[in-house]
Amino acid sequence: MQLSMIQRILGLIVTMFSLTMLPPMAVSVAYDDGQWQPFALSFVILLALGMLMWLPVRRVERDLKLRDGFLVVALFWCVLGVAGAAPFLLGDLPRLGFTDAVFESVAGITTTSTTVLVGLDRLPKSVLWYRQELQWLGGLGVIVLAVALFPVLGIGGMQLYKSEAPGPVKDEKLTPRITQTARALGGVYVLLTALCIAAFALAGMDWFDAIAHAFSTVSTGGFSPYDAGLGHFHSYAIDSVAMVFMFLGATNFALHFLVWRSKDSAAYFSDPQFRSYLWFTLALIVLVTGYLLATYAVSSPGEALHAGAFEVVSMLTTTGFVTTPFAAWPGMLPALLVLLTFVGGCAGSTAGGMKVIRWQLVLMQAQRELMRLVHPRATLPVKFADKVVPGRVLAAVTGFFAIYLVLFALMMLLVMAAGLDLVSAWSAVAACINNAGPGLGEVASTFKLVPDAAKWVCIVAMLVGRLEVFTLVVLFTPMFWRH
Repeated sequence: MQLSMIQRILGLIVTMFSLTMLPPMAVSVAYDDGQWQPFALSFVILLALGMLMWLPVRRVERDLKLRDGFLVVALFWCVLGVAGAAPFLLGDLPRLGFTDAVFESVAGITTTSTTVLVGLDRLPKSVLWYRQELQWLGGLGVIVLAVALFPVLGIGGMQLYKSEAPGPVKDEKLTPRITQTARALGGVYVLLTALCIAAFALAGMDWFDAIAHAFSTVSTGGFSPYDAGLGHFHSYAIDSVAMVFMFLGATNFALHFLVWRSKDSAAYFSDPQFRSYLWFTLALIVLVTGYLLATYAVSSPGEALHAGAFEVVSMLTTTGFVTTPFAAWPGMLPALLVLLTFVGGCAGSTAGGMKVIRWQLVLMQAQRELMRLVHPRATLPVKFADKVVPGRVLAAVTGFFAIYLVLFALMMLLVMAAGLDLVSAWSAVAACINNAGPGLGEVASTFKLVPDAAKWVCIVAMLVGRLEVFTLVVLFTPMFWRH
């Protein structure tokens, strides 16, 4: 284990993260909200901590091993979750305790729209900007973006990228060098954000709201400067823009890059994961719209289509925007929408959940086992995109599902032991581990009244979900620490 290199990288990361305090300071000055001091103090503290970590080992240059990459990524999210809480702890608006401050910070950086804040409409613009900024930085994975800068610092990034990249297959690269890959993904991310900002502005938002909501839409984060979220605007045009960019944010960014490079949108429809994602989304929109009409929950077919389509896209992409209180919808719909977060978007996207490709592979594997009952001697390979899926990938998917569900059940029991009822605990853990946000029962709108013990369980759940289970769980196995 290269501990000195790990310390060096973490020091650089904390130092770079301190710079994220500067934009909220500028917003505070521009809007004269009087809240620049907490961000200035946070900048000084984080910069000093980062330099103290980096200076003693600044001359260390060694190759990172895969185990080092796992440890750096896990420590990165934990450290930034705490570091990001600094402005919430040091400021008067909002006044948060340590648990709530860390909860809000981790929710932001992991792109989970759960929040302990109420009265967002009355908070300073700088605080609102900071929350949105956290989600944008966490959207594609800060490490993947930062890898593009590491060559300047003399640090290789392949091990970090493989530890961070979402999805069951981590060895593929878009370009020959990992730094080029990171820049490509970052370029697509910035381009989508810019397009989303422009679209929101054309739909009627002012520039602050357009930038703020684009940050949390492309990142599939779901934070909003308003308690009512996008429902604050009562605009079909704004909701439509959000649906388009939530869907794109939950699409494989490698696919976006390939389409961008080839200038051929047909690449989307040649990808089996995207096709399943698209048809599954459309089928669910039809189902939810029909159910709303059949139960007379809405007044017109147009309203049913708008409400049903928006909530399906929002929950399936694990963004968590809410324009209508779906927790009060009739019958199965509230539970169905929460269950959609377990599917999530495509691998290689900003979305949470288990990812569409894993569900495809596990269903193919189940189909193969059923066929083996009828043809026990047949050779039945699992194929995806006309290629045989390696056994190690199928085993990894099976193991992922097993660990994911066991951890979900364990954390749900812990949250119930902390005082929440069954429905609230089930939806709270689902919202956090899937990096989605809205829940049911006591957590339908905010986690403010959730006991602190339950909040810490949810913090762990958000980190587990963002790191896609294995990266964090592997640190707790004895074999990881053996030489």
